[in-house]
Order: sequence, then structure tokens, then C-alpha cells
Amino acid sequence: MTKKQNKNRLAIHMAIALVCGLVTGSLFLMLRENLLAGGNADLWATINKILFQDISAEGATDAIGIFYILGQLFLNSMQLVIVPMVFTSIALAMCRISDTKTLGRLSYKTIAGFLATSFFALILAGVVGLFANKLGVFNVSIDNITAQTGTTGSNPLLILVKAIPNNIASVFTTNGSILSIVFLAVITGLSINHLGDQISILKNLLEDVNKIITVFLTFLITKFGPFAIFVLLTRTFAIYGVEHLKPALAYVITVIVTLLVFLTVGYALFILIATRLNPMPFVKKIGKVAMFGFSTSSSAATLPLNTKTTTEELGVNEEVASFILPLGMTINMNGTAIMQVIAAIFIASSAGYDVTFGSISLIAILALIASIGTPAAPGAGAVILFTVLSGMGYQNDAALLAYSLILAINRPVEMLVTALNVVGDSATAVVVAKSENCLNEEAYFLEIK
Repeated sequence: MTKKQNKNRLAIHMAIALVCGLVTGSLFLMLRENLLAGGNADLWATINKILFQDISAEGATDAIGIFYILGQLFLNSMQLVIVPMVFTSIALAMCRISDTKTLGRLSYKTIAGFLATSFFALILAGVVGLFANKLGVFNVSIDNITAQTGTTGSNPLLILVKAIPNNIASVFTTNGSILSIVFLAVITGLSINHLGDQISILKNLLEDVNKIITVFLTFLITKFGPFAIFVLLTRTFAIYGVEHLKPALAYVITVIVTLLVFLTVGYALFILIATRLNPMPFVKKIGKVAMFGFSTSSSAATLPLNTKTTTEELGVNEEVASFILPLGMTINMNGTAIMQVIAAIFIASSAGYDVTFGSISLIAILALIASIGTPAAPGAGAVILFTVLSGMGYQNDAALLAYSLILAINRPVEMLVTALNVVGDSATAVVVAKSENCLNEEAYFLEIK
């Protein structure tokens, strides 16, 4: 079976799990309402203790909570790899920028292009997220869960001070020190870069660990993801009701509209402003790359087609494309960053945390950094969202519930995120090639036959 068939099979399984979770959860919801209305509250209490009860809650010493346990095992498995995943991915990304010595301006312009598109993508996501929050579409009141209002009460700028740790061991033993992990990963990767072949063992070790993490995440998502979606949705509906899925659907619609706007308008404006070229040839020719990225939900699988389209149809010099596109596949994650910003705002609003301009700015910074460390594994964007939530302190029960809802229905979002990511790589390649006089404008404007 090909990788594309595997991706399609996973999407089908997740869709089936989503439907089954909705149906089963709704049936349990109706059963609960009927039992409570009929005076059989004790019977429902027994069912709840066996299937859905949070066994860590006070007074739940005699509960079994089968669905709760299975859901927590899956969530804990994803949180397990946050620190090594971010560290190895970003360290290796820094290693791959070793061409800065030989390519000079090309490397600088590439990174500048990535940052420019990311900056405007994050601004768009922040504005849309704040607007949606002000309209109240992300608000939800969840019974039996105490929402933690406000922030920790500390100065938010302390997150910058804590970015450079004074104890390396403590950083690797908690999921809440993501900026510190990023700092250590960056200096490790750049140091390996500087030392070159002298540090082959550590670099190989990082690559091996990163491969293990990717395999683990791929196995976890493909084999247990659909089942976890079923478990999480069923428990959510059985305990909290259908009404709590509505804000999650509002999140999906909000983020999809934002992604589509940036995909169709944002990159076109980027090319128009940066190159003074008509962006329509780019929009027309890159369409099939976006569709392929959407269907496979894999930047890596889309790379060959993206390279072929960017060089042959858009006229980018082959050497320029061969440097920018693989690097962009690793660190240029505009779509992922947009998704994480809006998702974090949704979770913060749903869980009772204050959503302010300052908190959105911090979310945007964390999302930009965390998206760089997103590996090429199914569902990794949703997994890495944990780093943003941890960095912001959004970790109460309501936040985990909101995250569970996002995880359950995030598949179409992730597919569109991939399309946005691969198109952004090609757009940056066109802009850099034009600035270096390495763009064949005749090929760029040549009509598609």
C-alpha cells in the first residue's frame, strides 16, 4: 500500500471514528437524560463510574473510568515526546542551515522570507482569533469543571527571562519550559554547524532520535488515533453534551476561513509586493501542489511535485529551489502557526483564561517557535499545540477538554495547513530567486497548456 493510500485510509478511519463517537456519545447522552428524568440517577452514577468517571477526581476512589483511562493514556503518550521532539527537530533544522557560509545572501533572504510570511500570518490569525473571541463564538460553559480564570498573576515578560535556563536538567524534565528547550536546541544546532564534521556522533544521535519520535508519533496517530477520537468524543458527549461541540465547530470554521484567505490572498500579495510580478501565474500553477498537499497531508510527500512545479513552471533556479524547499519543509510552517494561534485562543476562551492583546502576542511567539519544531508526522501539528498550551499555562481540566475536541475534529484543518505550508515554501523560493536574478520570468509567465 502506498503512502498516499495510507493517508487516505487514515482519514477515512478518523472520519468513521468521528461519526461513531458522535453517535455513541449522543446515545449515552440520551440514556443519561432518560435515566435522570425517570428517577434512576443511581443507575447512571454506576454507569458513569464504570465508563466515564475521572478517577483522579476527589471522591472517585471506587471508580473504574474505562473511557477516561484510555483517553488519558493517549494524551499522555503524545505529551511524552514533546520535549525530545521539539529539541531534536529544531536542533537539526539549525544544522541544515550550514549553507549560510557558501550561499550567504540566499540563506539570509530565505530566512527573511519565511519570517515575513509568518509575521503576517500570525497577525491575521491573532486578529481573527481576537475578533471571534470578542463575538463570543469561542465561549463555552462546561458543567462540573472549574474554569481557571485569569493568568498566573506573574509578569508575562518573565517568559523571556526563563527562555535561558540556569539548570539544564530541570528543563528536560517538564513540558512547561518550551522556550528554554528551543534556546538549547538552537545553540546546540548552530554549534554543531560551526564544528562541522567534528560533531558527527551527536548529530547522528539527534537524527536517530528524531526518526524514532517520528515513527512513534506516526504509529500512535495511525494505529490509535481513530480509537482515541472515538473514546474522547464518546466520553465528552456522554458527560457534557452535544452543545459543547458547537464552539469546536466554530473553531474549525474560523481557522479554515483564515487559512483559505492567507492561501489565496496572502501569498499572492507577498509575491506582488516583494517581486512586483503579477501573482496570477503563481496562483494558477501552484494550485495542484496545494491540492496534493491537502490530499496527502504531508509536506515531505509533496516535496517532489513542489520542486518540479517551482523549477519547471515557475522558473526558479534549480539550485535555489533545492535549498529553499527542503529547508522550508522543516522550518516554514505558516499554516501550522495560524492553526495553533486560533486553537490556543479557542482553548483559553473555553477554559476561562483571559484573552488579551498581550496573551495573544505571547501565543503568536510560542506558535511561531513551536511550529518550527513540527515533525513530518500525521497529527503532529495538533500534538505540538501542547507546547503552546504548556508555555501559556493553559492546563486545567477545561483546557484539556477543549483540546480533546480540537483533536477529534482537526483532520480537515491539518490537511489545509499542509497545503498552506508547501505553497509558502514555493512563494518564498520565487521571491528569493527574483531578488538574486535567478528567476526565469519567461517560464513564470508561460501559460499552462
